[in-house]
Amino acid sequence: MSAASPQSPQHPAAHDEGATQHATAAAGKPSGPLAGVKVLELGTLIAGPFAARLLGEFGADVVKIEDPKGGDPLRKWRKLYPEVGGTSLWWAVQARNKKSVTVNLKAEEGKEIVRRLAREADIVVENFRPGLLEKLGLGYDVLCKNNPGLVMVRLSGYGQTGPYRDRPGFGAIAESMGGLRHITGYPDLPPPRIGISIGDSIAALHGVIGALMALHHRQVNGGKGQVVDVALYEAVFNMMESVVPEYGLYGMVRERTGASLPGIVPSNTYPCRDGSIVIGGNSDPIFRRLMLAIGRDDLANDPALAHNDGRVPRTAEIDGAIAAWLASRTIDEALAVLNEAEVPAGRIYSVADMFTDPQYIARQMIQRFKWQDGVEVALPAVTPRFSETPGETRWLGPQLGEHTDEVLRGLGYDANRIAQLRERHVI
Repeated sequence: MSAASPQSPQHPAAHDEGATQHATAAAGKPSGPLAGVKVLELGTLIAGPFAARLLGEFGADVVKIEDPKGGDPLRKWRKLYPEVGGTSLWWAVQARNKKSVTVNLKAEEGKEIVRRLAREADIVVENFRPGLLEKLGLGYDVLCKNNPGLVMVRLSGYGQTGPYRDRPGFGAIAESMGGLRHITGYPDLPPPRIGISIGDSIAALHGVIGALMALHHRQVNGGKGQVVDVALYEAVFNMMESVVPEYGLYGMVRERTGASLPGIVPSNTYPCRDGSIVIGGNSDPIFRRLMLAIGRDDLANDPALAHNDGRVPRTAEIDGAIAAWLASRTIDEALAVLNEAEVPAGRIYSVADMFTDPQYIARQMIQRFKWQDGVEVALPAVTPRFSETPGETRWLGPQLGEHTDEVLRGLGYDANRIAQLRERHVI
């Protein structure tokens, strides 16, 4: 088991600009709508761990299995604290509320630990390449023998079946195969990527939704456990709105259109004197209010533009009218008029804007925690919001193997047995 890094956070106190909050001690009983649900996480990096993170934020007891030699590679991704030899700041978010248990999955005694944890679990989340768990003797057929109600969420690039199942698949590939990259960006430039791992995150959300539906079926409908098979490319594909029927009926291939939303008018990014704003004036009454607000009563009262299908052929004319009105105005001046007219519009935020924005502050969306060394770290608040059983950050991303002894004791391992496993590098 790897030594704990001294900078890793435990049981932090949280506060924000508008209120003071205190994270629950790790030993306390979790609250939230998923309190009592036990989750076993087998996986690394983004999709599987993000799914388990969401479950843990709302009260599930999440045990994360990590390799004793270094743990999840995400611990070393992006910005580290301390900057030399430290732990990823992303880790503080991605692994919050999880218990880190180090297990060598190549050792038979390590596999037995996983099997024993799976007997008590409601959900197993894994994102290894298809077939790996089966090679380890930890496939669903094995784990469900002593736990027929077990739900296993399996996240992979291409799913558990099909000719591509054995290929390595990351979120970037899923975004491409699922169609997102093809329609993103400007037509005269190569497709760019979104600046976050959106393909993995979309897949994780599908995994959580699937897990909760499977639990509902088991607990309410009297069903048994089952496998939730999430292919990353299919999760992205599921977000592609009307591209399939458009191609199937008309042979239309949706292409890149820059900052505009194709076929929905007006919805675009427009330049002001000191930057750009996004305007969504695409519903019929909002379009009329927008045109009146910018002094284009002629367009507001044109019956041919009363509905979206009439506006689409005149997109350039409408966008031109909006751009002309904005050209001499600052962002603040434009937003004052548009907000008064109840037209959806907004500036494009950087993370620095979020830290000072009154809406973010009022909703306490950025919370601050202290690590053991007293250094403060800001984290995003847990969403969505629940009126009665809200999610919470009980502790930040744990030290590698921080909870190994605690969890093994809960499985019936005594101190002598734990010491032996450690000596043999099983944990």
